[in-house]
Amino acid sequence: MKIKNLPVRYLIVLLTFICTSVCYIERVGFSIAYTVAADAAGVNQSTKGTILSTFYYGYAFSQVPGGYFAQKIGGRKVLLLSFLLWSSTCAILPLDPNRTLILVTARLLVGVAQGFIFPSIHTVLAQWVPPHERSRSVSLTTSGMYLGAALGMLFLPSLVKFKGPQSVFIAEAFLGFVWSFIWFRYASDPKASASGAGESLLPVNKKLDRKVSDRTVETGVERNGVKKTGVGIPWGRIMTSLPVWAIVVNNFTFHYALYVLMNWLPTYFELGLKLSLHEMGSSKMLPYLNMFVFSNIGGVVADYLITRRIMSVTRTRKFLNTVGFLVASFALVVIPSFRTSAGAVFCSSVALGFLALGRAGFAVNHMDIAPRYAGIVMGVSNTAGTLAGIVGVDLTGKLLEAAKASDLDLSSPESWRAVFLIPGLLCVFSSVIFALFSTGERIFD
Repeated sequence: MKIKNLPVRYLIVLLTFICTSVCYIERVGFSIAYTVAADAAGVNQSTKGTILSTFYYGYAFSQVPGGYFAQKIGGRKVLLLSFLLWSSTCAILPLDPNRTLILVTARLLVGVAQGFIFPSIHTVLAQWVPPHERSRSVSLTTSGMYLGAALGMLFLPSLVKFKGPQSVFIAEAFLGFVWSFIWFRYASDPKASASGAGESLLPVNKKLDRKVSDRTVETGVERNGVKKTGVGIPWGRIMTSLPVWAIVVNNFTFHYALYVLMNWLPTYFELGLKLSLHEMGSSKMLPYLNMFVFSNIGGVVADYLITRRIMSVTRTRKFLNTVGFLVASFALVVIPSFRTSAGAVFCSSVALGFLALGRAGFAVNHMDIAPRYAGIVMGVSNTAGTLAGIVGVDLTGKLLEAAKASDLDLSSPESWRAVFLIPGLLCVFSSVIFALFSTGERIFD
């Protein structure tokens, strides 16, 4: 279905962009609302870390199943069902820090529901978006995460201040239901896959291409990616592929840094720098707004380098990934050295902005190497990213509690040094792995 003269694939990309925005408003919203409620109830930092990380257990559990079901029954349907599930959970969840079991159960359920979303999105985009538009389409879609986080940081602290923490959940549920209605009304499945359109712009492993030609005749699978008969998912090859593991490692690192900052930056501002989120105004949204801008810059630059044949797909992915992660590494490490609001916002903005730029490297690479199994590969790599959330968010709480046990005040930069050093070192390690083992060639079909 079209809205006036808007091509359907652009409408799909726009709706998935809004989808990721709403999802991250929810994630940031819970962090803000729970932090206020937990601090008022005297909950310690370790317990806060455990509750904040609970979401990621459910999220990790559903990543690969999300890719599988999106592959089998369609990403459009799975996306709608997952949105309805998490929105309903937010609508009925009572925010009481002392009712730990209810909070844990609800966050697990929201995590499971949202775990289906990104594998489904990648399946939908792989069907709708031709290769020469992938970088900017995926970058625009994923940049919705950062715009959502920015909007959440801008508006939700005021909502909490004037209407209370519970109001955040009602607002999030409303946004989720509205998006679900729009998706149900306007989204559709393609009559033919777009994976073949513009394929001449992309390199193909020649040895694989001969095998695919033979298998196409045997299985009845068209070269443009439209499946006529069932073909088994090559789990063994996916799980033992070095290019896949290069994506996995970088996804882990990206989300480790992102989730630590997303969940603990409010605490760093309030306890580390003695600042009020409400009184910080719009400055607190700048790190996520910077991610939104740099994510789209990365997508446009990547597609430009590839379509103008300035760089190969492989070199483009490695170049943007390396630049993004190395600059982010330096910015993360120096955050505790800046003791003003402006300095902390600047460093976190640079770190998150260049991490987002790096997504034009590893995050689009799923569709380069495995357009038919993009949802599956995304599910595998995003499981690693989710595990990073579990480890990073929980570990940060324990690091801060250990700092307090060592008689360090949380306003001391030394209390936060290890918190930001760990993701900084991971960025360096991951950029080396991606530079050594990634490829822009299609290796699965």
